Amino acid sequence: MEIQSVKQRFGIIGNSTPLNRAIDIAVQVAPTNISVLINGESGTGKEVMPKIIHNLSSRKHGPYIAVNCGAIPEGTIDSELFGHEKGAFTGAHDSRKGYFEVANGGTIFLDEVAELPLQTQVRLLRVLETGEFIKVGSSKVIKTDVRVVAATNVNFGDAIAKGRFREDLYYRLNQVPIFMPPLRDRKEDVHLLFRKFTTDFSEQYRMPPLGLDHDAVEILINYRWPGNVRQLKNITEQMSVIEKERDIDAQTLLQYLPVDEVNHLPMVVDKQQQESQNYSEREILYQLLFDMKNDLTDLKKLVLQMIQHDGHLDPTESNVALMKRVFEDDAQSENMSPAASSGVLHLPQRTATPSYEEHHVHEEVEETFSLQETEKELIKKALAKHKNKRKYAARELGISERTLYRKIKEYNL
Repeated sequence: MEIQSVKQRFGIIGNSTPLNRAIDIAVQVAPTNISVLINGESGTGKEVMPKIIHNLSSRKHGPYIAVNCGAIPEGTIDSELFGHEKGAFTGAHDSRKGYFEVANGGTIFLDEVAELPLQTQVRLLRVLETGEFIKVGSSKVIKTDVRVVAATNVNFGDAIAKGRFREDLYYRLNQVPIFMPPLRDRKEDVHLLFRKFTTDFSEQYRMPPLGLDHDAVEILINYRWPGNVRQLKNITEQMSVIEKERDIDAQTLLQYLPVDEVNHLPMVVDKQQQESQNYSEREILYQLLFDMKNDLTDLKKLVLQMIQHDGHLDPTESNVALMKRVFEDDAQSENMSPAASSGVLHLPQRTATPSYEEHHVHEEVEETFSLQETEKELIKKALAKHKNKRKYAARELGISERTLYRKIKEYNL
């Protein structure tokens, strides 16, 4: 049977690949007696699959019973599924047939099967393996011929690991798995479903159907729909009843979507703007890497000179310029006066030169001073000169205030 005719027969809306795959598996497995396990999030429409399997099978003239295992109290679940004898428990005034006995020759759909108690799981496993069960309060074995289709939104791996579900029962139910995709994986189906629902509600409530503008359609498609098809149907019904204006814009639609989920909507960014921004960021990154490479090369030169001169560095113009460029953190030095810059990054010289002495008339430095000691002394003098005001001291030294603060902590000044 073609998938399209199955959709029309069972009222399935959508053309997405995952949905078509699920329907195709249901059609292929229907003529057999294999147990089927349908997995998927709540609200994805899992309940339609067992109907397809039953109606396309040789059991289509037999009973079809759907049981919500999570809605039956634990104390009565065995009685509901397998029946009980009169007097089996308090309140059992008469004997009663269970679903497995009533569904003999047909199909039973166990929705939320992972909610079954462990004791009931043992009974179900026996039915699947032998086709036999015993009523509550009885010792008589009853045979039944039932096709079992189960569904759940639970992760069986976790349930088995935590001892909440029997592994042998899982493999017995999961002879053929069918996965119902969430609505967020069926984006091409969202607007189709909306139009179907709004048409149905317009007929039901005798009012014009809703329409969406372009922005509203984009939000509808890109929304995550945690409640899946059920949530979409509920929101469509709400708007159909409440909104007087039948043309829905984006702002109106957002009022019906939970705030937490709206925050997950993707931002609409102009493509040209995004490409321009990416290009700009890439250029900045390349420039940064290039500058870092140059700084590393210059540092190697300085270290090599210090090694060659027993830990000392000659205060040549090229070395001074190198030190200024490598160790400056920002562009503050560009606004410095020549007088300010001249008294900062000059390193101790071995032999005094006139140009050096002009800027350091009152400063006598021993040849044995290391680079760190010289830097420490310069920072001390700059701080003393500006009465410990780091902003002006940093400007005097030709470095950023952040670098000066780090140096003060480093040298414990």
